[in-house]
Amino acid sequence: MAKKDGIKIATIGGGSSYTPELIEGFIKRHAELPISEIWLVDVEEGKEKLEIVGNLAKRMIEKAGVPIKVHLTLNRKEALKNADFVTTQFRVGLLDARAKDERIPLKYGILGQETNGPGGLFKALRTIPVILEICREMEELCPDAWLINFTNPAGMVTEAVLRHTNINKVVGLCNVPIGMEMGAAQLLGVDHSRVRIDFAGLNHMVYGLDVFVDGISVKDKLIDLLTEPSNMVTMKNIHAMGWEPGFLKALNLFPCPYHNYYYKTSDMVEEELKAAENGGTRAEVVKKLEEELFQLYKDPNLDIKPPQLEKRGGAYYSDAACRLIHSIYTDKRDIQPVNTINNGAIAGIPADSAVEVSCIITKDGPKPIVVGELPVAIRGLIQSIKSFERVTIDAAVTGDYNTALLAMTINPLVGSDKVAKQILDEMLEAHRDYLPQFAY
Repeated sequence: MAKKDGIKIATIGGGSSYTPELIEGFIKRHAELPISEIWLVDVEEGKEKLEIVGNLAKRMIEKAGVPIKVHLTLNRKEALKNADFVTTQFRVGLLDARAKDERIPLKYGILGQETNGPGGLFKALRTIPVILEICREMEELCPDAWLINFTNPAGMVTEAVLRHTNINKVVGLCNVPIGMEMGAAQLLGVDHSRVRIDFAGLNHMVYGLDVFVDGISVKDKLIDLLTEPSNMVTMKNIHAMGWEPGFLKALNLFPCPYHNYYYKTSDMVEEELKAAENGGTRAEVVKKLEEELFQLYKDPNLDIKPPQLEKRGGAYYSDAACRLIHSIYTDKRDIQPVNTINNGAIAGIPADSAVEVSCIITKDGPKPIVVGELPVAIRGLIQSIKSFERVTIDAAVTGDYNTALLAMTINPLVGSDKVAKQILDEMLEAHRDYLPQFAY
């Protein structure tokens, strides 16, 4: 898909603290991924951050000596026009909305989290109408562009695009699988390039089915290593507790860090309540981290991605996003875990749903490696979460109160229709400025 005048990238949510990760990834790959323009676009509330991070991006590119021009704009249509790739990393309602997603459910003894439970429901309700609007603009301004979605909840957002727009070139992306690969490589004492994990499931509900080093399965060895609490592979935003060795050996799979919320629900509620009372919810911690990061970004002498960004929880984002774009552009046909349309890759999941699965990445997009039936021990949970996701998407598109209540109630982290209604009503009121589809 080479273009004579180079590749145009439009990044929605360009003022994000993650942007230096993305810029670093593009710089590293410029010899094979000839980007000529990067358009960073944000909303009015993010204007100051956009200018700060945009100027850092320009300094990074100047230091690297690559011929990429960075444009900063609040005009999304200007950024989208004739783009080859559109990356999305926006947060409707900013971190204040996330803090509400976390704190309100905790009042009822229910986990408050960004993409799981009531928090995941409301992030989807706020985000899906915006992604659908972006897609309508893409259909007009860059109909042949690839949409690379990193906006959470990535699986639901990607599925909303698949089911409710004409954009077929969409791939959802998450840094959890690549983080699991990196963690496995570290535990096994080998370079990441030698490790491959076969993934299957949903976004933030993905499992490693097998793990290979140089093409040879080392599944049993890695499971043994993971039964040691000190070897727990997790993320900056999820407290590591370790797994019961007998449970992990019987499961015979590799759970992702987000499975803590489902297999250690009461422990995680206790942990989240403690954190909210002391250091603050994750959103409140991140807000402080971002203030520190943007103070660093302001330094006119800073021309690299600062190491402090790793505390933000987006480790390996640039590697995941940039290697995906690079593989599509070069028709590399390597294997990567992404969110894409199921079409029978995983049995028991609707064909038009998004799944997170290992795929061969081609110039025509991801080609899922067919998994078939999932192991019985995980099949029910994955189908339960997929039901929640589909009903949530319906609620986001229609603005129907009862559909939203159904989604809240069937989520396995909620557990009561009465409590579901109480949380729903309070959160609808708290987020009313960002939920125009609901009648008040």
